[in-house]
Amino acid sequence: MVTRTVDLRSDTVTKPTEAMRAAMATAEVDDDVLGYDPTVFRLETEMAKIMGKEAALFVPSGTMGNLISVLTHCDVRGSEVILGDNCHIFIYENGGISTIGGVHPRTVKNNSDGTMDLDLIEAAIRDPRGEIVYPTTRLICLENTHANSGGKCLSAEYTDQVGELAKKHDLKLHIDGARIFNSSVALGVPVDRLVRAADSVSVCLSKGIGAPIGSIIVGSKSFIAKARRLRKTLGGGMRQVGVIAAAALVALQENVGKLESDHKKARLLADGLNEMKGLRVDPVETNIVYVEIEEGLHISAGKIVKNLEERGILVMDVSPSRIRIVLHHQISASDVQYALSCFQHAVKGGQSENGN
Repeated sequence: MVTRTVDLRSDTVTKPTEAMRAAMATAEVDDDVLGYDPTVFRLETEMAKIMGKEAALFVPSGTMGNLISVLTHCDVRGSEVILGDNCHIFIYENGGISTIGGVHPRTVKNNSDGTMDLDLIEAAIRDPRGEIVYPTTRLICLENTHANSGGKCLSAEYTDQVGELAKKHDLKLHIDGARIFNSSVALGVPVDRLVRAADSVSVCLSKGIGAPIGSIIVGSKSFIAKARRLRKTLGGGMRQVGVIAAAALVALQENVGKLESDHKKARLLADGLNEMKGLRVDPVETNIVYVEIEEGLHISAGKIVKNLEERGILVMDVSPSRIRIVLHHQISASDVQYALSCFQHAVKGGQSENGN
């Protein structure tokens, strides 16, 4: 019988804290579609200030935030966006930019650190002289941190270079900053500096900083005005949504400062896993840990995940030989040690079953 659960599937699994629940219960609310919810207004104003942009818009999810941003920039069907072949928008958002927006994705190879080579980005930009046959390039998208690369951080300098490239070709730059606060903490660089070159940024409030629901889009006032209309079109307009925004305000106040601890615990877990024979862990920069199972171990990721679940450790297998683990503020140092002991049992148990 499982007596302890340690949920490491994602940083989206956190539960609202008592402070969040109290704020939600007493939140001042009004109709946000009409633009009158005071708590949402506070959240949007605060996020615009933090991100160094003119305005902000609260949306239900990160996927909707990215979709609205891409569609706002690419407001002519048949537009093209350049983005990484291993990025969240391209892989995990249901192809929404194409199916809903008629926007064509043109992928560039993501490097292991989440970047794309500048020369490859520039080579992917369509020659306007070929507009009779080509889509029209209008946008470049980056992701910071880059989740599929193991939560790698994109530097301000790299982002500036991409921004300069975009301006050179009269393009816009959008950053999927679902975990931008993690990047800011890990790099020791203010978040507004990291996104200075961007025309728009989406920020997830329900990942690292632990709010129960929602994301924020930031950009210029004119960009946000267009984005607000698209939010309504996509069914994202919410009414007395201050009850949710109140929890996000608490998350901003209380949990950004806890991200450094999350990163330390991720490194502690990674170091322990690296000591286990047959496991190899990618370098850890933030709160995401990828574990590679070497062939000589003769056990699949799925089997290890099942063995761990029997002991109350929840993780995700992303391939037959790869496991993803994500730390968050509701994971303690004790939880990390317990997870390591369970991994040891799971690996040994799997080896025994296979006769090794």
